[in-house]
Amino acid sequence: MIASHCVSAGVLASSVGLDDGVAGLLTHTFERWDGKGLPEGTSGPDIPLEMRIMHLADTAEVFLRREGVAGAVAMVRARRGSQFDPALAGLFIDQAEALTEGLLDIDCWQAALDLAPNDAPLSGPELDAVLRAIGDFADLKSPYTAGHSRAVAALAAAAGEEHGLPADDVAELRRAGWVHDLGRLGVSNQVWDKKDPLSGLELERIRMHPFLGERILSRVPGLKGEAALTGSHHERLDGSGYPRGISGTELGIKQRILAAADSYHASLEPRPHRPALTQADAAARLRQEVSVGRLAAEAVEAVLVAAGQQPRRPHAPVGGLTPREMEILGMLCRGMTPAEIAGALFLARKTVRNHVEHIYTKIGATNRVGATLFAIRNGLTEYGIAAR
Repeated sequence: MIASHCVSAGVLASSVGLDDGVAGLLTHTFERWDGKGLPEGTSGPDIPLEMRIMHLADTAEVFLRREGVAGAVAMVRARRGSQFDPALAGLFIDQAEALTEGLLDIDCWQAALDLAPNDAPLSGPELDAVLRAIGDFADLKSPYTAGHSRAVAALAAAAGEEHGLPADDVAELRRAGWVHDLGRLGVSNQVWDKKDPLSGLELERIRMHPFLGERILSRVPGLKGEAALTGSHHERLDGSGYPRGISGTELGIKQRILAAADSYHASLEPRPHRPALTQADAAARLRQEVSVGRLAAEAVEAVLVAAGQQPRRPHAPVGGLTPREMEILGMLCRGMTPAEIAGALFLARKTVRNHVEHIYTKIGATNRVGATLFAIRNGLTEYGIAAR
């Protein structure tokens, strides 16, 4: 287990763009100064100095929180020369008050960001590589989920394209798919891998994992959309999902597609309490979820087409609307005026006004509110968002 921990940590470090030296350091995570550590039994100065410092800091921080400075000092003194480098232990003992002053009061996340290189934020392929790596790491939490996040990301993105979402929305779906299960890391494997029925407390812990993932990602300003999708991938149309129990119109088309993609692919994978389903049975299960009002029909259809479990059908125009009219309707739903729409689409204002009149006539609306409700009911609110 310890060897696997070191290997996976090193792979993650390399995958997110850290240099090879960091991955090499992580192979010494569980070594000890006296050579009684694992996995190689490396001892003394053969353990890199950076890791000797980390060994002491990692354990001292726990004792600092539980027993205060005096408790941390006593622990380091007792383990000097065995677990810890004696010179580093002596330095900590002599300087403990100064080294730990205010340590428990700082925002560690912000402190890490302040120390990070002042480079441009990741975007494009670099960001994709990091999110894929994080998803792979989260999937290592359980042997039942190996490769789950990559598969869900690919399926959700393909379903988004099938549904006709703009390219930016498809990219957001793919990225959210890679990290949607990040919150699983906050729940014990004793819960995830349990074969017997779960207790009420264990169920509550599982129901919190989308929230944990959303909370982590929401600290990154550039991932707000992915964070919101992560937090709602187990919500359902009838309000029976978790963690918030939101329903109906509160769930946009991207949320509906990610929920359907995750549900379908999870059915294809074995779990401690059940075997994997066949593709046909997984598709049947998804259609059953539609029939009882838990998953959205349009999202499930897109997922099943993308998964090859349903033939692609020509997209019937909703309400007889043309693609341009659906685009303008989506922009109306987001509060854009006809003048703003004309500017965004490089159309004459009169042309946009004519389109709006035709839209209202076709869908039986008399104002923007009625048009917006129609768009929500038919999953059209995402159209036109890229232009905005």
